[in-house]
Amino acid sequence: MKKSFLMIIMLAIGIFSINFLNSAEPKAKKIPAVKIKDLKGARVSTADFDNNGKPIVINFWATWCKPCILELNNLHEIYPQWQKETGVKIIAVSVDDTRNSSKVAPFVRGRDWKYEVYLDENSDLRRALNVNNPPHTFLINAEGEVVWEHNGYAAGDEKELYEQIKKLVKK
Repeated sequence: MKKSFLMIIMLAIGIFSINFLNSAEPKAKKIPAVKIKDLKGARVSTADFDNNGKPIVINFWATWCKPCILELNNLHEIYPQWQKETGVKIIAVSVDDTRNSSKVAPFVRGRDWKYEVYLDENSDLRRALNVNNPPHTFLINAEGEVVWEHNGYAAGDEKELYEQIKKLVKK
């Protein structure tokens, strides 16, 4: 009888310990420090991405990706309003490789996109953030932590992104 009572207590302690460990907050994924290029070819560290404590949206895209272009065009239309209301910064990171990266700057100029655009020609940032397919969008808080992400694009997805941005701004 003593053995079964002792077993029950040890089992209870074990279950409590497992539940306690599982309930601990997971570490937030930070934006890794990776070198990418701006549209003029200068190397930039993603560790330098900053928006004075306001949210940052990082959108991975490619010139050959139709949903990416649709999403970035839609974001372009509403970006000035979002900036005014929340101070958010959008950063578009092209995953076009070295064979196609020369097309990115004229492509962006032709659409008059007003956000920062960078080239991840070697897919270093893409791999570091485990981006498989563009478009892939990340929302970053003031501490450089990923607080929300979304893969793919369907018309209207920007509404969910904006709701997430507003939640960050209210904190």
